[in-house]
This record gives sequence, structure tokens and C-alpha cells, in this order.
Amino acid sequence: MEFYRIAGLSVASEIALPGLIAGTPAMVPEVTIRHGDVPEALPAATSSGITWQRCDERFLLRIPSIARFMLTGGHDIVVAPETNADPGDLPIFILGTVFGILLHQREQIVLHASAVEVNGKAVVFCGASGAGKSTLAAALAHRGYPVVTDDVCGVSLHGDVPTVHPDGRQLKLWTQAIARLELTERRGARVRRKLEKFFIDPHNVTTEPLPLGALYFLRETRPPHAGGISQPNIVDATLLLRRGAYRPLLVRQFDQKAAYFHAAARIANTAGIYHLTRALDFAAMPDVIASLECHWEDLRITETAP
Repeated sequence: MEFYRIAGLSVASEIALPGLIAGTPAMVPEVTIRHGDVPEALPAATSSGITWQRCDERFLLRIPSIARFMLTGGHDIVVAPETNADPGDLPIFILGTVFGILLHQREQIVLHASAVEVNGKAVVFCGASGAGKSTLAAALAHRGYPVVTDDVCGVSLHGDVPTVHPDGRQLKLWTQAIARLELTERRGARVRRKLEKFFIDPHNVTTEPLPLGALYFLRETRPPHAGGISQPNIVDATLLLRRGAYRPLLVRQFDQKAAYFHAAARIANTAGIYHLTRALDFAAMPDVIASLECHWEDLRITETAP
């Protein structure tokens, strides 16, 4: 059994999960991941899609050629690999889609985002696949900002300020990004055997929950959007947060629209929700980081407490 800390939860897993920082054994882990029998279908499913079915506290997911997964109550994940599936492909799906669904089951706010620590606060970068979340986080980590999480970001609304839960994930970058960011020495194993995408040691990670300092939604510079940082109105910010959820369709399936509306209002009022519009060009990365650092100064995120 392997032990990890994922999105603030203690996890015991029969399946090794590369790319995570190991956690300490817990008497009663909050989440267990194990091999077992998983049915082909849920007979009494109340809702379903092409690859999934849901019934009460159970969620059945089938990823073709990989595995079937049964998630129960936000605390138990049973994995049944498909015949001839590559065992090395399991972890990336468990840490992505499967754990994202589990966080939805737990009624957490879960974003498709990466985050770094800036002066004791979490700065979060949200966007769709290919938006450059991991690349930006890697560039900031290379500059000295510790990594909080990559790809899946859990946010808690308990307390006065929204809190981001770290899990010490290693970053996942394509070969081109690794070369352009000069991170070859930190390159680890492949994310999947057939992909030119690799784990990257972030060198420095955060292990404690952090108050949310700012939330940026990434978009590419193209008409009518000029480069820079801007703040949407609260209505648009609410829509952005819902679209930025990890697997947005699950927000509706788990009846969480009201929760995301509330979360958007809390985050907008305490940390701020912004657009970060920039060219998807490695040559522009120094300017992007410089603009972010200026914005953090304006927001007093980098200000030292008296």
C-alpha cells in the first residue's frame, strides 16, 4: 500500500502513483484506491453518458482500453483494468479524471488549474487542456515560486478566505516545453508510454494549505482580446469559474451550480478573478512573468506583513 496527500486528502493506494510526493500512513485514510471487480453497468443508473453512469453515491466510469472505475461516496475508488491495458497508463487517469470526479462527489470546488505559492498565498492559473497552465507554473517554479498543484486544484470555502489544498504533484510537460524552459535536467519518467510528455521535478513544492491570493483564467492574445491582465465583472467571473471546473459537465450532474456561484462571489471579493491574456510563445514568457509580478505588487500579494 502506498500513501499520498492529494488535494488535502489522505490517500491509501494499492496502485503506485508517480508524480506525487509520498504522504504518511493514516489510521483511517480519507480515500482508498484498490483493485477489484467493477460491473459493466449500474442497473439502476439515474443518469448516464457515453462512458459513465451514476446512481446515488456510486459513479461508474469506463475509459476504453484502460480500465473501469467505481467511485463510491467520495472515499473509495475501485479499479478494474481492461484486458491488455498498459498498467503504466492507470496513474495518469486516476490522478486526473477519476480524482476530479471524486472531488465532485465530495462537493468540493475543483478547478482545471495549476498553482504556485507567492509569499504564502496560492496563485491559481485556470484553463482548458493546452492553455499553458503547467508551462506557466513550470516557468514560475524555475524562477523560485514553489508549486502547489498541477492540473487538478481543490478549493475549500471554509473559513474567512478560500483555501487551496496542495498535493505536491510533479508538473507534466511536453518535450518542446521542457527544452524551451531549459528543464531537461529535471525531466523524469514519461506520463504515458506513447506520449512525448514527461514528469518534471518542480524542485520546490508547498505541502500546507494556502489562502487563495489570485485566480487567473488563461486565454490567448487574439482579436478582440489584447494582451494583459483584466478583471471581468462578477457575472462573467461566475461563468468563468463554472467553465473552469474540472470536467464542467459534472457541476450540473452533481447539482453544484449554486456552489460554484457562491464560490465565484467569495473568490472575487477576497482574492480576485482575472483574465491573463498572453501570446502562446515561449519568447514572451519573461514578459508574462514580469506582468504577473507587477500585478502581485499591485494586489499586495508580495507585500511583507509588518
